[in-house]
Amino acid sequence: MSTNNSSGAFNSGFSAADLPRDLVSGVVVFLVALPLCLGIALASGAPLLSGLLAGIIGGLVVGSISGSHTSVSGPAAGLAAIVLTQIATLGSFDAFLLAVFIGGLIQIAMGIGRVGALSAFFPSSVIKGLLAAIGVLLILKQIPHVLGHDNDPSGEMSFTQPDNENTFSELLTVLLGDIHVGAAMIGLVSIVILVLWEKNRHLKKSIVPGPLVVVLFGIALQKLFSNLGGFWTIDTTHLVQIPEAQSASELLGFLTFPDFTQFSNPAVYFAGVTIAIVASLETLLNLEAVDKLDPRKRNSPPSRELIAQGVGNTIGGLIGAIPVTSVIVRGSVNVNVGARSKASAIFHGFLLLVCVAMFPVYVNMIPLAALAAILLVTGFKLASPKLFRQMWSEGRYQFIPFLVTLLAIVFSDLLVGILIGLAVSVVFILNSNLRRPIRRVVETHLGGDILHIELANQVSFLNRAALDKLLKEAPAGTRMIIDATDTDYIDPDILSLIRDFKNNVAPAHGVEVRLKGFRPKYQLHDEVEFADYSTRELLDRVTPQQVLEILREGNRRFRTGHRLSRDFNRQVDATAGGQNPLAMVLSCIDSRVPAELIFDLGIGDIFCARVAGNVIGTKTLGSLEYGVEVAGVKLVLVMGHTRCGAVTSAVNLLANNDDIQSSTGCPHLPAIIDELKDCVDETQLHEFIGAEPDQKDRIVADVARCNVAHTVDEIVKRSEPIREAVRSGKVMVVGSLYDVVTGEIEFLTHPVEAESLSVV
Repeated sequence: MSTNNSSGAFNSGFSAADLPRDLVSGVVVFLVALPLCLGIALASGAPLLSGLLAGIIGGLVVGSISGSHTSVSGPAAGLAAIVLTQIATLGSFDAFLLAVFIGGLIQIAMGIGRVGALSAFFPSSVIKGLLAAIGVLLILKQIPHVLGHDNDPSGEMSFTQPDNENTFSELLTVLLGDIHVGAAMIGLVSIVILVLWEKNRHLKKSIVPGPLVVVLFGIALQKLFSNLGGFWTIDTTHLVQIPEAQSASELLGFLTFPDFTQFSNPAVYFAGVTIAIVASLETLLNLEAVDKLDPRKRNSPPSRELIAQGVGNTIGGLIGAIPVTSVIVRGSVNVNVGARSKASAIFHGFLLLVCVAMFPVYVNMIPLAALAAILLVTGFKLASPKLFRQMWSEGRYQFIPFLVTLLAIVFSDLLVGILIGLAVSVVFILNSNLRRPIRRVVETHLGGDILHIELANQVSFLNRAALDKLLKEAPAGTRMIIDATDTDYIDPDILSLIRDFKNNVAPAHGVEVRLKGFRPKYQLHDEVEFADYSTRELLDRVTPQQVLEILREGNRRFRTGHRLSRDFNRQVDATAGGQNPLAMVLSCIDSRVPAELIFDLGIGDIFCARVAGNVIGTKTLGSLEYGVEVAGVKLVLVMGHTRCGAVTSAVNLLANNDDIQSSTGCPHLPAIIDELKDCVDETQLHEFIGAEPDQKDRIVADVARCNVAHTVDEIVKRSEPIREAVRSGKVMVVGSLYDVVTGEIEFLTHPVEAESLSVV
């Protein structure tokens, strides 16, 4: 989204290195803007020169002040209906110019007041719908012009046209044969040139853009056809038509000035406000759309753009121009031909001024069909199938507003279509907000399931029905946490609902409610939550099998990214006076196997003993006995893992028959290797030498799995207290293997000793 960028990122907006490309781009934009300026003025019921003046001001004035690198301003098709209506309402064009002047002053005030920041709230679905709609309209509207059917003004974008046709009936007329052969030849050949130019890598990167070649080619072909005569001849109705003045005084005589005697007319101020609001809305949306097309992904400052547009309309109102806005058609052409900075927009305005004042006779040689071909190809780029696939993949909440915006613009006009698209987007946003005012998660804690309700960042009265429904659906016995930790605003109606539910409804239905994260001003105080750590009461009532399931479920949460939200500071305080671990885990020292994380546990939930290769030694066995006999753990878990460094080193040393101490410099390492030696057979050692990496990993995993089973056997065999605890069913000794690639724990089943001591 565009933001008010005050960091100086825009600097002057010019670069000497980019200037050649910008000047060439300015020429192409100038050629496209010419017929659009004239066509929009004609569709607006205003003098033709007023459209050209708007284009000149949009380039020279707005382009100079604007902070956008790629946006190009000028008369807008979206305002044509408003201009036509307001001229008729005010009774004269000079009275309308006063309204344009007032509207410009209002836009300047809006820019100073940072109203442009509202552009951040425009839904991306509407902006992309606008881009696609302009693309579709360019295709539909320019096909007749490409084929020489020029009854409708170029640049006119409404469904209902000034020639009493509509977009589709005009196409039907053309398809039934109303085609000018000479103009159609220029239009079709122009399209071929543009497509080939785009596909050829060298031509595309050259300083000469395809659209400029098309225009020059069109002029040459038009002259050739004039010599051929007959149906090939292209008359002035199929060419650009700039008003030609015979002298400077005659040119100045074309200007119209505002009627300041209308200052006391309330209708003028109403028209000024209407122009300011509509022109600003269209400008901000078009600015966002052009920014999305910018290959460098630069953001334009919207409030600065409103000031620029306001200055442009103030000046335009004083000299006889129709209102200007940022225009997506000009902007998209500007981007497509490779403009790098706003120099292209300024230069296009300069060319309009020069050609109107000095060379109208030469510009009037340009066939409209050649210019229509440029716009048609631009339309296909804007309404690309890729954009439709992208919006479809983003789901109905994006695709439906996108499609509605597109269809509404095509079947009405730019302004009405945008408003319909915004309205539909708001409906979808409200519906989404009503459906998901909270995040509902059922968490499996050590003490049982807890319904965790996380309130959204903003919870308004619109969310009341959905939240009320969720609270009332909680069955008896539910333990619930209502979490407002990440919430900035809660509507008083919502607070009242939560208070009533906690104090009255929940107790009556056997639901326990705890609150978390509510700000002091809400007078809903945090309470001690349900225990999410191991307590003495929990340790006394769980069985070894249940502890095993707790670990299994914790590993599932770890793998799937649904770890429980925990308040570790509270756990530190709660366990400061004592600990009640559920299990004792003997694991490797490997940094990739932190037991608390792998099993998604909290502080105080388990004992951890770590030794290289998770082998059993006297001191380690003493720690395990302490956990079973003194602390009362219900499960002893031996956890090996794949790609174990200790096991890999042991297998490598044994396979090469190396002296362990001299090879490693570790005098105490042989004690660990000796424990692992029994788990490696000769076949594996021979296979390990020269094996591929994947095969070595498989051998190491097999040895690690065997070592886990061996360690489980040794624990029960060498420790009488643990053996008796297993025999009585108080404790289970279980082996497991952790996969460092997938994060999954494999729990192993292994007979501990010959006397029916079964361990899961």
